[in-house]
Amino acid sequence: MELFYSLNKAINEFIWGPKLILILFGTGVYLTIGTKFCALTKLNYIIKHTFYKMFSKKTKGVGDVTPFQAVSTALAATVGTGNISGVATAITIGGPGAIFWLWIAGIVGMTTKYSEVVLAIQYRKRTKDGRFVGGPMYYIERGLKLKWLAYLFTLFGSIAAFGIGNMVQANSVADSLEATFNINPLITGIALSILTSLVIIGGIKRIGAFTEILVPFMAALYIIGGLVIISLNFKKIPQVLSLILKHAFTGHAAVGGFTGATVVQSVKIGVSRGIFTNEAGLGSAPIAHAAAITDSPIEQGLWGIFEVLIDTLILCSITAFVILVSDLWSSGLTGVELTSAAFESSLPNSGFIVSLGILLFAFASIIGWEYYGERCIEYLFGQGIILPYRVLWSIMVIIGAIGGLEEIWTLSDTLNGLMAIPNIIGIILLSPVVFKITNQYFKKIKG
Repeated sequence: MELFYSLNKAINEFIWGPKLILILFGTGVYLTIGTKFCALTKLNYIIKHTFYKMFSKKTKGVGDVTPFQAVSTALAATVGTGNISGVATAITIGGPGAIFWLWIAGIVGMTTKYSEVVLAIQYRKRTKDGRFVGGPMYYIERGLKLKWLAYLFTLFGSIAAFGIGNMVQANSVADSLEATFNINPLITGIALSILTSLVIIGGIKRIGAFTEILVPFMAALYIIGGLVIISLNFKKIPQVLSLILKHAFTGHAAVGGFTGATVVQSVKIGVSRGIFTNEAGLGSAPIAHAAAITDSPIEQGLWGIFEVLIDTLILCSITAFVILVSDLWSSGLTGVELTSAAFESSLPNSGFIVSLGILLFAFASIIGWEYYGERCIEYLFGQGIILPYRVLWSIMVIIGAIGGLEEIWTLSDTLNGLMAIPNIIGIILLSPVVFKITNQYFKKIKG
């Protein structure tokens, strides 16, 4: 067992080290340039065709769920404790300047996510029972004819899902409820397992219908709560912006409980947090988007941009501003504790927003990641594996809640990083397809 931990740690440090971060960020820059910065130059068009059409049922094309239900499923899996604790940790390690680099990574990540979704729709397929399936495994197989690489992606994804998307999330909910309400983790696990089963048993249509309600509710709750606190401290906004911009390029000296950060630390932690909070480049979200009712890869790709906009540039920014206006970022607190204290300092009794946010975000992640894992395992073994996988998933929620099988948690973190490698290879080699149909689409709507 000690050998397992040592080996996994060595691989994990390599996978999640500067090299992968640089590859993911560099890929995003390349795609941004190749698509002629459409995520920025076409922002008005993107908002018009996503935000303004969130609950519209009028969709052209074929698929299993509405475009918004597809993005809601993806957001359910993406939006998690990282938006709350991860941002706080980024600030305590990299200083306020890390937020600037988080924004840069988010802007670049919009095009990475857009490209993944475009390819997911372009190369998706219809199963014998009429469902639409897609994602990296399908655009790698059908676009590049590299089935062995597609198998690698699904192998990594099907196992990683049990850790990052299941047991880790269940454990964070159980810990939070035990600390706040003294609820036994086993009871939390059983309740979570039952709720999860009720949703996932209906497949993507029920998951989409559920997340379509849950995601806007939990995002709105957190955003409104954060905006209230920011508005109460609006006079500090110029000071906070100055702090972020100044220390993005100069680092920050030690102050209070903050140990200080160099520019390199700010860039590294900001970019890595920005990339991994929205999972752009990891290949998970396009699996959900592939089920959308659409006749245009580009139009569903716009929802990929919308996804990163909400996850990184809005939710993460809300957390960052609440922390920075509270002046607690240098107090020595970190993670959820810092975010919760920041809410409470400006608005007494508002810490429940953080607690409820963790509960909802984590539960949403369990639902979204089940779908990812299910599609991966189906690719490997066929449709007959789906029901057993769902049963196993529900059982593992209970095990995760009581803190069991930590070896899988550890391994899944490494496998989650390994998912990115086949996906990035697929995106880069198929980027000419993305560039061509993007250029054709925007020329057509201009004309």
